[in-house]
Amino acid sequence: MENSHALITNDAVIFGMLLAILAFVFYTSNSNNTKLRKFYSFVPMLLLCYFLPSLLNTFGIVDGENSNLYFVASRYLLPACLILLTLSVDLKEIAKLGYKPLVMFLTGTVGVILGGPLAILIASWIDPSLVGGAGPEAVWRGMTTVAGSWIGGGANQAAMYEVFNPSDNLFGIMITVDIIVAEVWMAFLLIGIGKKDKIDAFFKADSSSVTRLQEKMEAYGDSISRNPSTTDLMVMLGVAFAATAFSHFGADNIAPLIKENAPALAKFSLTSKFFWLIVIATTIGVILSFTKVRTYEGAGASKIGTIFIFILVATIGMKMDIRTLGDHPGLFAVGGIWMLFHVVLLVVVGLLIKAPYFFLAIGSKANIGGAASAPVLAAAFHPALAPVGVLLAVFGYVLGTYGAWLCGLIMQAVAP
Repeated sequence: MENSHALITNDAVIFGMLLAILAFVFYTSNSNNTKLRKFYSFVPMLLLCYFLPSLLNTFGIVDGENSNLYFVASRYLLPACLILLTLSVDLKEIAKLGYKPLVMFLTGTVGVILGGPLAILIASWIDPSLVGGAGPEAVWRGMTTVAGSWIGGGANQAAMYEVFNPSDNLFGIMITVDIIVAEVWMAFLLIGIGKKDKIDAFFKADSSSVTRLQEKMEAYGDSISRNPSTTDLMVMLGVAFAATAFSHFGADNIAPLIKENAPALAKFSLTSKFFWLIVIATTIGVILSFTKVRTYEGAGASKIGTIFIFILVATIGMKMDIRTLGDHPGLFAVGGIWMLFHVVLLVVVGLLIKAPYFFLAIGSKANIGGAASAPVLAAAFHPALAPVGVLLAVFGYVLGTYGAWLCGLIMQAVAP
């Protein structure tokens, strides 16, 4: 960072600052202090994890563009966290839950995939400039990162950022659109919990399946939970980073091969090493979920993965200049249209299959919010149901890269 004019250019110092910020946010957001709890009821923790590092860049304390921290986080920690988060997905257990929660989850996914292109079409009819732009400033590129977040989570969002390459300023704006629109919908879902009996009656749903589900998940959680030993932690890290190494090896060979023999596939991102890195890592995680390695979730695999995600989130935030957030106010309306389609589709399908409100709410939040908020919402119904949110949200990580990539291609096709 020799050419940077920032106050601090040493990445070791910057990394320590970012971890200190994350520690501060996590500590205060889990505090019992009445004022802090009230503050975080209005300001999402995740938003602060992006916003506070962005202040370092905005005021010239650090130079996010010239730091290598994002590269390290995206190439080493991102694939590792995808593996740690997906190795716990239990496809057999999801099947045992019945078809309704899975249908509602997949409906939410389809709502995101189709809602993005639909929002672009509607906005382009109203004002083409809302969703226009060219090159890295093309709005559809920024929207692909929202699709990654809304189907999977932060890891998939970062993957779409790398695959479709929106500008850092556009990405910063889309992060804000993502969080604010998602949190507004979260508020409505939480309000609905207090009226779940009336909503279930409206849907003509039998909620006894939720009770049986609660009992199953209590037994499942008890069977895998354990206090992790040093060996457990070392094995989890060894598996995650060995698989990351294999993913890099595969990507380094597959992408050039396709670029040389089928260059036309570049428009589908199939010549991108990063795309193959993420796909291979996700696939390895799914394969491991069918082995005994998945029991390491009980030792905290997803917690380690979550730490990696938040480090990545902080390094992304460090690249953002908050002074650019007012450049595209119309994008919040586009995000609202997108979310509205997702909600309407969920309600229609919920009425058709008579799904309990719990399945609708979790099916949505397992997409919109992922592993960070789905278990929180599930626990609001009953603490024993929190693992259900995790289970479906982790499944969202599996679909996030593929679904967001497909959504991105469709948005590219319909963008003005």
